[in-house]
Amino acid sequence: MQDTGLITVREQHDHTGYVYPAEMRATRDLLRRRCHLARKRAELLAHIHNTNSQYNLPEIGKRLAAKGNREDVAEHFPAPSVRKTIEVDVSLIDHYDQLLGEVELYLTRTAKTHDVQTFARLQSVPGIGQILALVILYESQDIARFPRVQDFVSYCRLVKCAKESNGKRLGTSGKKIGNVHLRWAFAEAAVLFIRQSQPGKEYFAKLEHKHGKAKALTVLAHKLGRAVYYMLTREQAFDLQRFVAASPLRRETEPTV
Repeated sequence: MQDTGLITVREQHDHTGYVYPAEMRATRDLLRRRCHLARKRAELLAHIHNTNSQYNLPEIGKRLAAKGNREDVAEHFPAPSVRKTIEVDVSLIDHYDQLLGEVELYLTRTAKTHDVQTFARLQSVPGIGQILALVILYESQDIARFPRVQDFVSYCRLVKCAKESNGKRLGTSGKKIGNVHLRWAFAEAAVLFIRQSQPGKEYFAKLEHKHGKAKALTVLAHKLGRAVYYMLTREQAFDLQRFVAASPLRRETEPTV
Protein backbone atom coordinates (compact mmCIF):
# COMPACT_ATOMS: atom_id res chain seq x y z
CA MET A 1 0.00 0.00 0.00
CA GLN A 2 1.35 3.41 -0.94
CA ASP A 3 2.10 5.82 1.89
CA THR A 4 0.02 8.95 1.27
CA GLY A 5 2.05 11.01 3.71
CA LEU A 6 -1.10 12.23 5.46
CA ILE A 7 -0.81 12.68 9.21
CA THR A 8 -2.92 14.38 11.83
CA VAL A 9 -1.53 17.00 14.15
CA ARG A 10 -2.84 15.01 17.10
CA GLU A 11 -0.79 11.99 15.99
CA GLN A 12 2.32 14.13 16.25
CA HIS A 13 1.61 14.65 19.94
CA ASP A 14 -0.12 11.38 20.78
CA HIS A 15 0.29 10.44 24.45
CA THR A 16 -1.31 7.02 24.27
CA GLY A 17 2.15 5.42 24.58
CA TYR A 18 2.71 6.99 27.99
CA VAL A 19 3.63 4.45 30.66
CA TYR A 20 1.11 5.01 33.43
CA PRO A 21 2.56 4.75 36.97
CA ALA A 22 1.89 1.30 38.42
CA GLU A 23 0.96 2.68 41.85
CA MET A 24 -2.00 4.63 40.39
CA ARG A 25 -3.08 2.30 37.60
CA ALA A 26 -5.38 0.09 39.67
CA THR A 27 -7.15 3.14 41.13
CA ARG A 28 -7.67 4.57 37.65
CA ASP A 29 -9.17 1.26 36.54
CA LEU A 30 -11.48 1.22 39.57
CA LEU A 31 -12.57 4.76 38.72
CA ARG A 32 -13.43 3.64 35.18
CA ARG A 33 -15.43 0.78 36.68
CA ARG A 34 -17.27 3.26 38.86
CA CYS A 35 -18.23 5.24 35.73
CA HIS A 36 -19.52 2.02 34.16
CA LEU A 37 -21.71 1.36 37.21
CA ALA A 38 -23.03 4.92 37.13
CA ARG A 39 -24.05 4.49 33.48
CA LYS A 40 -25.91 1.27 34.34
CA ARG A 41 -27.75 3.08 37.12
CA ALA A 42 -28.70 5.87 34.69
CA GLU A 43 -30.05 3.27 32.24
CA LEU A 44 -32.34 1.88 34.93
CA LEU A 45 -33.70 5.33 35.76
CA ALA A 46 -34.31 5.97 32.06
CA HIS A 47 -36.07 2.62 31.76
CA ILE A 48 -38.59 3.61 34.43
CA HIS A 49 -39.46 6.83 32.60
CA ASN A 50 -39.56 5.08 29.22
CA THR A 51 -41.90 2.41 30.60
CA ASN A 52 -44.15 5.14 31.92
CA SER A 53 -44.33 6.68 28.43
CA GLN A 54 -44.80 3.27 26.79
CA TYR A 55 -48.01 2.66 28.75
CA ASN A 56 -49.24 6.26 28.30
CA LEU A 57 -49.40 6.89 32.04
CA PRO A 58 -49.37 10.34 33.70
CA GLU A 59 -45.98 11.89 34.35
CA ILE A 60 -44.29 10.53 37.47
CA GLY A 61 -43.46 14.08 38.53
CA LYS A 62 -40.57 13.12 40.77
CA ARG A 63 -36.80 13.15 40.45
CA LEU A 64 -36.17 9.43 40.76
CA ALA A 65 -32.43 9.85 41.29
CA ALA A 66 -33.35 10.69 44.91
CA LYS A 67 -33.99 7.56 46.95
CA GLY A 68 -37.00 9.01 48.80
CA ASN A 69 -38.80 9.63 45.51
CA ARG A 70 -38.48 6.01 44.42
CA GLU A 71 -40.09 4.29 47.40
CA ASP A 72 -43.62 4.13 45.99
CA VAL A 73 -42.95 4.66 42.28
CA ALA A 74 -43.91 1.06 41.44
CA GLU A 75 -47.47 1.81 42.62
CA HIS A 76 -47.72 4.29 39.75
CA PHE A 77 -48.02 1.33 37.34
CA PRO A 78 -51.38 -0.52 37.55
CA ALA A 79 -50.45 -3.66 35.58
CA PRO A 80 -48.97 -6.28 37.98
CA SER A 81 -46.19 -7.46 35.65
CA VAL A 82 -45.16 -3.92 34.80
CA ARG A 83 -45.20 -3.03 38.49
CA LYS A 84 -42.91 -5.98 39.20
CA THR A 85 -40.52 -4.83 36.48
CA ILE A 86 -40.31 -1.39 38.09
CA GLU A 87 -39.74 -2.95 41.51
CA VAL A 88 -36.77 -4.84 40.05
CA ASP A 89 -35.42 -1.60 38.54
CA VAL A 90 -35.76 0.24 41.86
CA SER A 91 -34.09 -2.59 43.76
CA LEU A 92 -31.15 -2.56 41.36
CA ILE A 93 -30.85 1.23 41.58
CA ASP A 94 -30.74 1.03 45.37
CA HIS A 95 -28.01 -1.59 45.14
CA TYR A 96 -26.02 0.53 42.70
CA ASP A 97 -26.34 3.51 45.07
CA GLN A 98 -24.78 1.48 47.87
CA LEU A 99 -21.95 0.22 45.67
CA LEU A 100 -21.26 3.65 44.20
CA GLY A 101 -21.18 5.26 47.62
CA GLU A 102 -18.61 2.74 48.86
CA VAL A 103 -16.45 3.01 45.74
CA GLU A 104 -16.55 6.81 45.67
CA LEU A 105 -15.54 7.05 49.33
CA TYR A 106 -12.59 4.73 48.68
CA LEU A 107 -11.56 6.70 45.57
CA THR A 108 -11.63 10.09 47.28
CA ARG A 109 -9.57 8.80 50.19
CA THR A 110 -7.07 7.23 47.81
CA ALA A 111 -6.79 10.39 45.69
CA LYS A 112 -5.80 12.34 48.77
CA THR A 113 -2.85 10.00 49.26
CA HIS A 114 -1.80 10.13 45.59
CA ASP A 115 -2.08 13.88 44.88
CA VAL A 116 -4.15 15.84 47.36
CA GLN A 117 -3.07 19.25 45.99
CA THR A 118 -4.20 18.56 42.42
CA PHE A 119 -7.40 16.97 43.67
CA ALA A 120 -8.20 20.12 45.66
CA ARG A 121 -7.23 22.56 42.89
CA LEU A 122 -9.49 20.84 40.38
CA GLN A 123 -12.46 21.30 42.69
CA SER A 124 -11.87 25.05 42.77
CA VAL A 125 -13.46 25.16 39.28
CA PRO A 126 -17.24 25.72 39.49
CA GLY A 127 -18.85 22.57 38.13
CA ILE A 128 -15.94 20.25 38.91
CA GLY A 129 -16.86 18.24 41.97
CA GLN A 130 -15.20 15.18 43.43
CA ILE A 131 -16.11 12.75 40.63
CA LEU A 132 -14.99 14.98 37.75
CA ALA A 133 -11.87 15.91 39.70
CA LEU A 134 -11.09 12.22 40.13
CA VAL A 135 -11.52 11.58 36.41
CA ILE A 136 -9.28 14.49 35.39
CA LEU A 137 -6.68 13.60 38.02
CA TYR A 138 -6.36 9.92 37.16
CA GLU A 139 -6.80 10.19 33.39
CA SER A 140 -4.27 13.00 32.92
CA GLN A 141 -2.11 11.78 35.83
CA ASP A 142 0.87 14.15 35.39
CA ILE A 143 0.26 17.46 33.65
CA ALA A 144 4.00 17.80 33.05
CA ARG A 145 3.84 15.11 30.38
CA PHE A 146 2.04 17.61 28.14
CA PRO A 147 4.63 20.18 26.95
CA ARG A 148 1.99 22.59 25.62
CA VAL A 149 -1.61 23.41 26.39
CA GLN A 150 -2.44 22.38 22.80
CA ASP A 151 -1.16 18.88 23.54
CA PHE A 152 -3.37 18.60 26.61
CA VAL A 153 -6.62 19.78 25.00
CA SER A 154 -5.89 17.58 21.99
CA TYR A 155 -5.45 14.55 24.25
CA CYS A 156 -8.75 15.49 25.93
CA ARG A 157 -10.51 15.49 22.51
CA LEU A 158 -11.47 19.13 23.04
CA VAL A 159 -10.27 20.27 19.62
CA LYS A 160 -10.81 19.23 16.04
CA CYS A 161 -7.73 17.46 14.76
CA ALA A 162 -6.20 19.04 11.65
CA LYS A 163 -5.02 16.78 8.81
CA GLU A 164 -1.76 17.82 7.15
CA SER A 165 0.27 16.86 4.08
CA ASN A 166 3.53 18.60 3.15
CA GLY A 167 2.76 21.35 5.64
CA LYS A 168 -0.69 22.04 4.19
CA ARG A 169 -3.91 21.59 6.15
CA LEU A 170 -6.45 19.34 4.44
CA GLY A 171 -9.36 19.43 6.84
CA THR A 172 -9.93 17.60 10.12
CA SER A 173 -9.68 13.98 11.25
CA GLY A 174 -8.82 11.73 14.20
CA LYS A 175 -11.99 12.34 16.26
CA LYS A 176 -11.41 9.14 18.24
CA ILE A 177 -7.76 9.77 19.05
CA GLY A 178 -7.22 10.82 22.65
CA ASN A 179 -8.88 10.11 25.98
CA VAL A 180 -12.65 9.64 25.89
CA HIS A 181 -12.90 9.86 29.70
CA LEU A 182 -11.38 13.36 29.73
CA ARG A 183 -13.64 14.41 26.87
CA TRP A 184 -16.65 13.34 28.94
CA ALA A 185 -15.35 15.04 32.09
CA PHE A 186 -14.88 18.44 30.46
CA ALA A 187 -18.20 18.20 28.61
CA GLU A 188 -19.94 17.57 31.95
CA ALA A 189 -17.91 20.32 33.61
CA ALA A 190 -19.07 22.83 30.97
CA VAL A 191 -22.75 22.08 31.67
CA LEU A 192 -22.28 22.23 35.44
CA PHE A 193 -20.15 25.38 35.20
CA ILE A 194 -23.14 27.20 33.71
CA ARG A 195 -25.54 25.74 36.27
CA GLN A 196 -23.45 26.49 39.36
CA SER A 197 -21.99 29.89 38.53
CA GLN A 198 -23.90 33.07 37.70
CA PRO A 199 -20.82 34.70 36.11
CA GLY A 200 -20.36 31.45 34.20
CA LYS A 201 -23.96 31.59 32.99
CA GLU A 202 -23.49 35.17 31.77
CA TYR A 203 -20.21 34.22 30.09
CA PHE A 204 -21.88 31.30 28.31
CA ALA A 205 -24.67 33.58 27.07
CA LYS A 206 -22.07 35.54 25.09
CA LEU A 207 -20.69 32.34 23.60
CA GLU A 208 -24.18 31.09 22.77
CA HIS A 209 -25.09 34.36 21.06
CA LYS A 210 -22.12 33.99 18.70
CA HIS A 211 -21.92 30.22 18.17
CA GLY A 212 -25.30 28.70 19.06
CA LYS A 213 -25.83 26.47 22.10
CA ALA A 214 -24.16 23.22 20.92
CA LYS A 215 -20.95 24.81 19.64
CA ALA A 216 -20.88 27.20 22.58
CA LEU A 217 -20.75 24.22 24.95
CA THR A 218 -17.87 22.78 22.89
CA VAL A 219 -15.98 26.07 23.06
CA LEU A 220 -16.62 26.36 26.82
CA ALA A 221 -15.35 22.80 27.44
CA HIS A 222 -12.22 23.65 25.45
CA LYS A 223 -11.65 26.84 27.45
CA LEU A 224 -12.12 24.97 30.73
CA GLY A 225 -9.56 22.41 29.55
CA ARG A 226 -7.06 25.16 28.85
CA ALA A 227 -7.77 26.78 32.21
CA VAL A 228 -7.22 23.47 34.03
CA TYR A 229 -3.92 22.97 32.21
CA TYR A 230 -2.59 26.35 33.32
CA MET A 231 -3.97 25.89 36.84
CA LEU A 232 -2.09 22.64 37.29
CA THR A 233 1.14 23.71 35.62
CA ARG A 234 1.23 26.92 37.68
CA GLU A 235 -0.08 25.19 40.82
CA GLN A 236 -2.84 27.76 41.30
CA ALA A 237 -6.54 27.60 42.10
CA PHE A 238 -9.11 28.54 39.47
CA ASP A 239 -9.66 32.30 39.05
CA LEU A 240 -13.31 32.72 38.02
CA GLN A 241 -13.16 36.47 37.49
CA ARG A 242 -10.10 36.19 35.27
CA PHE A 243 -11.73 33.38 33.30
CA VAL A 244 -14.95 35.23 32.53
CA ALA A 245 -13.13 38.51 31.88
CA ALA A 246 -11.32 36.95 28.92
CA SER A 247 -13.05 37.68 25.62
CA PRO A 248 -15.15 34.65 24.57
CA LEU A 249 -15.52 35.86 21.01
CA ARG A 250 -13.20 34.03 18.67
CA ARG A 251 -13.16 33.76 14.92
CA GLU A 252 -13.38 29.99 14.74
CA THR A 253 -16.63 28.23 15.50
CA GLU A 254 -14.85 25.23 16.99
CA PRO A 255 -11.28 24.96 18.31
CA THR A 256 -8.75 23.22 16.07
CA VAL A 257 -5.19 22.15 16.58
